[in-house]
Amino acid sequence: MGVPEAFTRTTDVGHWIGGAPTRGSGTRSQTVWNPATGAAARQVLLAATADVDAAVASARAAQPAWAETPPIRRARVLNAFLALLNQHRDTLAAMITAEHGKVFSDAQGEVTRGIDIVEFSCGIPQLLKGDYTDQVSTGIDNWTLRQPLGVVAGITPFNFPCMVPCWMFPVALACGNAFILKPSERDPSASLFMAELLKQAGLPDGVFNVVQGDKVAVDALLAHPDVKAVSFVGSTPIAQYIYETGAHHGKRVQALGGAKNHMVVMPDADLDQAVDALIGSAYGSAGERCMAISVAVLVGDVGERIVPLLAERARTLKVRNGMEPDAEMGPIVTREARDRIENYIALGVQEGATLVVDGRGCQVSGHEAGFFTGGTLFDHVRPTMRIYREEIFGPVLACVRAKDFAEAVQLVNEHEFGNGVSCFTSDGGVAREFARRIQVGMVGINVPIPVPMAWHGFGGWKKSLFGDMHAYGEEGVRFYTKQKSVMQRWPDSIGKGAEFAMPVAR
Repeated sequence: MGVPEAFTRTTDVGHWIGGAPTRGSGTRSQTVWNPATGAAARQVLLAATADVDAAVASARAAQPAWAETPPIRRARVLNAFLALLNQHRDTLAAMITAEHGKVFSDAQGEVTRGIDIVEFSCGIPQLLKGDYTDQVSTGIDNWTLRQPLGVVAGITPFNFPCMVPCWMFPVALACGNAFILKPSERDPSASLFMAELLKQAGLPDGVFNVVQGDKVAVDALLAHPDVKAVSFVGSTPIAQYIYETGAHHGKRVQALGGAKNHMVVMPDADLDQAVDALIGSAYGSAGERCMAISVAVLVGDVGERIVPLLAERARTLKVRNGMEPDAEMGPIVTREARDRIENYIALGVQEGATLVVDGRGCQVSGHEAGFFTGGTLFDHVRPTMRIYREEIFGPVLACVRAKDFAEAVQLVNEHEFGNGVSCFTSDGGVAREFARRIQVGMVGINVPIPVPMAWHGFGGWKKSLFGDMHAYGEEGVRFYTKQKSVMQRWPDSIGKGAEFAMPVAR
């Protein structure tokens, strides 16, 4: 199948409340840009607190009946949604490329990974089973069950406008909750498209709602007493704010933060494979991934051999409009984001890192006003530099030299982020020791971007995660449910007289 026509809708993007689109009561809006052309594409309407209140009221009214719906029937609605997602995968991918900028094949991959979570969620009835103990004490049985929380919310980032929401709402819905999605205002159209597909799939009105917006909408969700849990993906400062504010208001919170993902390249690594892995993981999606590799830790003499190969590939990256079939890297999501990335490049030069390839000033023919920057490569970066310590979230790869394996592991473990990491080696002993010793939540061995599959769950360590539970998988089921323990006996087994001591098994 060829690349479909680009998404070109120009109408305003509003909210989805009570099973229908609405402009809401807010008076503010924000421009949604086409990052490849630099042109204003449409406006997104920003919610007022009253719009959040309306979405929560709609969700609260619809949730009890949805919770009482047998889990297998909830799964059937999600199965119908799954079929519609598969049918409209390329439409959704084109929508993502138009507003985010990532290349179309990457957007297709994003939608596919979202589909994986929906597939997993169709089997959640199996995971909602409780435990049962017969005769836990004389005449008494004990069992547990998992019940939905009620109304829950998800606050999601611009870089995965389909996949990250799918980490949340299919699991929450399968567990019997009503869901409110607050997507990024930078690329909001995918959220409404998915809302429409859920309605077509037979989801009752009010069970899924979308409020577009900024901090006003976020703070309203965090403070609302009827929102029982909040899931978030974004930068670490905002993740910490979401976690602390949500906890202050008595909510269950899962807040995934930033990253500075390292890839350790050992001297015995397959060099061609390592170069391919670094180029794809550092520059794919223009580095706007929380699992992008932004630091290459080059051990021993491998640095002298691999940096020239990386430089050659970085200089020849095919930077294009993401809808062009041969594009390897698209534009940055906004002009402000591009300027921030390029300011970091200037900072790296000031700090004394060796600028091997400079991506600044990238021009794409026919798209001169687009928000493009090229792939940038630094060598001899030191751990004290800001370009090493801080998340740049762009196509900037920093190479750090390490004398041996122990120093490489120490570098990774001492970083404040612990989202993802990778090690390329041909030595099984090194690989095993790396996986055991590294203080990071997601580890790849000869895999550059170790994003777990749907049934395993996603989450980092240290300042990359605030909260106790990872996203999706069985961890997601636990996050969106609460356990209830029931002890039962019947009158003919009850002894005579009051019991004043702590009950024990008899």
